Amino acid sequence: MTASPLAIVLGDGAERWSWPIAAHRYDTAVAVSSEEVRAVRELGLRNLRRLQYHDPSAPGWRVIGRLLRPLEAVNASLDSPPTPHRQRAMLDVIAVLLTQCAETGRTFWDWTAEEWIHLLGHSQAEFRKHSPAWAGDEVRPYLAAHAYLLGSFDAFHQLGGFQRLTLSWRIFGRDRVNGEIARVRAVLGAWGYRLGQDDDTLLPMVACQLFLLNRSPHLEDLDTALFDRVRRDRLLDGSRLNTLHAMQRAVAELGFCAPPAASTGRHTSRATGGAERWERWADRWHATSTLTPRVRGSIRSNLLKVGRWIAAEQPEAADPADWTRQTCASWIAALDRMKVGDYVQRTVGLGDCLGKPLEAPTKAAQITALRTFFRDCQEWEWLPRRFDPLRALAIPRSITALLGPDPRVIAAEVWAKLLWAGLNLEPEDLPQTRSGHFYPFELVRAVTLTWLFAGQRSDEIARLRLGCIRWQHDGKPIAGDSPQVLARDAVCLLDVPTHKTGTAFTKPVDPILGQAIDAWQEIRPDQPKFTDRRTSELVDPLFAVRARRVSTSYINNTIIPMLCRKAGVPAADVRGNITSHRARSTIASQLYNAKEPMTLFELQAWLGHRSPQSTQYYAKITPNTLTKAYTEAGYFARNVRTVEVLLDRDAITSGAAATGEPWQYYDLGHGLCYYSFFEQCQHRMACAGCDFYAPKESTKSQLVEAKANLQRMLVSIPLTEEERAAVDDGQSALDRLLERLAEVATPAGPTPSELRAEPGRPLPLAVRSSPDSTDRKCC
Repeated sequence: MTASPLAIVLGDGAERWSWPIAAHRYDTAVAVSSEEVRAVRELGLRNLRRLQYHDPSAPGWRVIGRLLRPLEAVNASLDSPPTPHRQRAMLDVIAVLLTQCAETGRTFWDWTAEEWIHLLGHSQAEFRKHSPAWAGDEVRPYLAAHAYLLGSFDAFHQLGGFQRLTLSWRIFGRDRVNGEIARVRAVLGAWGYRLGQDDDTLLPMVACQLFLLNRSPHLEDLDTALFDRVRRDRLLDGSRLNTLHAMQRAVAELGFCAPPAASTGRHTSRATGGAERWERWADRWHATSTLTPRVRGSIRSNLLKVGRWIAAEQPEAADPADWTRQTCASWIAALDRMKVGDYVQRTVGLGDCLGKPLEAPTKAAQITALRTFFRDCQEWEWLPRRFDPLRALAIPRSITALLGPDPRVIAAEVWAKLLWAGLNLEPEDLPQTRSGHFYPFELVRAVTLTWLFAGQRSDEIARLRLGCIRWQHDGKPIAGDSPQVLARDAVCLLDVPTHKTGTAFTKPVDPILGQAIDAWQEIRPDQPKFTDRRTSELVDPLFAVRARRVSTSYINNTIIPMLCRKAGVPAADVRGNITSHRARSTIASQLYNAKEPMTLFELQAWLGHRSPQSTQYYAKITPNTLTKAYTEAGYFARNVRTVEVLLDRDAITSGAAATGEPWQYYDLGHGLCYYSFFEQCQHRMACAGCDFYAPKESTKSQLVEAKANLQRMLVSIPLTEEERAAVDDGQSALDRLLERLAEVATPAGPTPSELRAEPGRPLPLAVRSSPDSTDRKCC
């Protein structure tokens, strides 16, 4: 059974390390006497380096005895095998230091850090330049040990590529140092750190740097102040800060220091600038507000931008107590005309956006930040109520008109390719670092499928908790190790934590997502509890490894570019970059436009929205669904009727058509009309008995239909509202149409009223139809 990290000890019989050189036991006079200088010179290099034929009984050794004794004590305290090669290097170090004392006239007890660095050099090459020609490369590490134990030198970060692990072995002891590093490794290994080749260099290097700075090789002596000092004074390269962060987490787990701050290892500089008094007010508000740290930081940044504008344009308004409605109006007017880069602390990273007008959401956010600041300060009775922030700092209508949620759906073909890439993800697709994959493949796959299938915000995905997947079969829970989980009809439920718009809730998801999360949970190393950013609870986050949670930006920065590369699609389309939130709108729209679509309220519950109005922004009707609905509505077919046209080829070929003989007949179903401009006739669907109309029972109509040499064609006739009603609704609508056309002249000249009065004329269709014969329609 693996021992707990707290149970790992330094070794059998190991004792605490103590400083081997006690200065009070030696003569630490700074000045080197003339006799000591003369003795060093008389002894010469042969004796100082103790080469063959040197004279150990030379009187000069007694003269420099006070300098020699502490140097030999240091050599005796070093944990270094007494090989001839190493003994030679240690003796050469004594020769170098004695020679340097004679040249400077001061003992090594008084040398400054700059003098030690000059002697050691910032690199091995620089050491060769300043040291005697006979001092080999192996002299420098032992010289550094003497500098540490005699001169309290600890600026090893200025010595370049220096073997801190070897130096720590020699000073503190190999077993002691390795034992303390093993304690750290045990904690980190339990959290999922890969203790491979890179850790064999990075972790020991960082640990030994801390041991040397702390003048103790024991983890119990590492406190929070030491870690803060290393970061503040930049005593480690930036590339090693992640390892420092991990080591502090391990030492904190052992109970010897506080854990690192959440922002450790990142850019932590706070924005400054503008009116000094205004900045103090902004800091005071920031320290008092109960908003989330991210929101507070964003508002503070916007307030400092206001402070820079005040310093440049309104210096008399540096104190918020002096603000009036006029000052608020001036700020809003200036903001409305600002461009990207105006009144900011730095413009690095703005790129092509620099100099462009601010967008409406940016303007609204900055006005909201200032309104929140004044509202809180007045509510807390810090400022007098000289104006109402809700009215004086309201967002202008010209800006609000440009605001509004705009979820951008990803094109169906692009989304299908991203789904394929996520379902077929392989370890080779993961981005590589110098030490391999940053996260385990199972974690990356689980995060990827959660983004593709859960329809959740990136913050909610990063904050999912251990055990968030539950299985049900026929409404009954399934045990986590039950084979029924893979059943076709098993239901997978996802527990979503408290989120942006509501409390925690449960939603069904595709079983493939549940299987991916279960696969990650099976191999997930135990992690320390984290404070939930939204609820301040101590929780076990699902996506965490090596004592670090997955960032909320991990999907945008890593997952989406990885899927786009695998799917062969661009990372942006006409609607902008493909981001984590666009998947939420895409999934919602597909559920809303499915063959068996979810209702708006069902979709609201699945997305976790507080109001159905928010859901409406996400549930976009796809063009295919809209096209199908439009086609089924039959708008064009409803307003257009197809009429068969008979062409008399005999009348055309014989030339009779040129003399005015009929040659074109419109088949109306109840008769034929040979009026050439039938499409423009106002009586076309309610034909009165005019000269151009031949009822089907007439002899003329029968003769036309009997002709063999007829050419048939179809013509689409647009209908008015009244004509369409007459066609669709039957006799009553036709009667109304005829009544309206009673005094309208037919193509033959007389009106329907006149035709009724003339004897021998055929009656209009409506008159000849019986009152109950509604099935005789015009076409």
